[in-house]
Amino acid sequence: MSWPVERISSSAAAFHARELPDPIARAVWVCDATGPALVLGSAQSDERVDRPACAAAGVDMVRRRSGGGAVLVVPGEVLWVDVVLPTGDPLWQDDVGRAFHWLGDLWAAALQDVGVDAAVHRGGLLRTPWSPQVCFAGLGPGEVTVDGRKVVGISQRRTRASARFQCAALARWDPLAIVPLLGLPPSATVELEGVAVGVGVDLGVLCDALVHRLP
Repeated sequence: MSWPVERISSSAAAFHARELPDPIARAVWVCDATGPALVLGSAQSDERVDRPACAAAGVDMVRRRSGGGAVLVVPGEVLWVDVVLPTGDPLWQDDVGRAFHWLGDLWAAALQDVGVDAAVHRGGLLRTPWSPQVCFAGLGPGEVTVDGRKVVGISQRRTRASARFQCAALARWDPLAIVPLLGLPPSATVELEGVAVGVGVDLGVLCDALVHRLP
């Protein structure tokens, strides 16, 4: 079973509004974001978002269809990959938590291929005080870490016909960039410094390694 890979230059809003293929089939979409965006999780409240701060920074506020906390997408600083999997695919898992594992393994293998020693979290959801607001402050099944710090976040939206996994790998982690946009107290910057880290490799090289590893 092949994986059609499509590279798309798009705003975050347009990419999240992208419809699934008809009929549903395996697909990999790599988004080259055309501008910065604060991407909120599907159920995340936007009441605390500092809209004037976002406007002043030229950051769009966008809501994705999958869950979790916010991700700050900045062109060139995040490798953003969506993976579509149809129900009944050999990789499909009915268990929502285990459904992430194969994809986390894929990211970890790609990171290993480019010289980064990565691990996949196979436990339950690990929350922190800031994880409801900031994606990289928590750790979920299938997400990838380096030395215990998160480098790849993965969320999913499931329907009866498919799952759409949304993945973000960081080139670097700068909590100071996201904290004011979410209206969090300045103390959050210090507390968030150690939760995540950049992958430390060229994102284009990592993307090629990921595509090469597709099962």
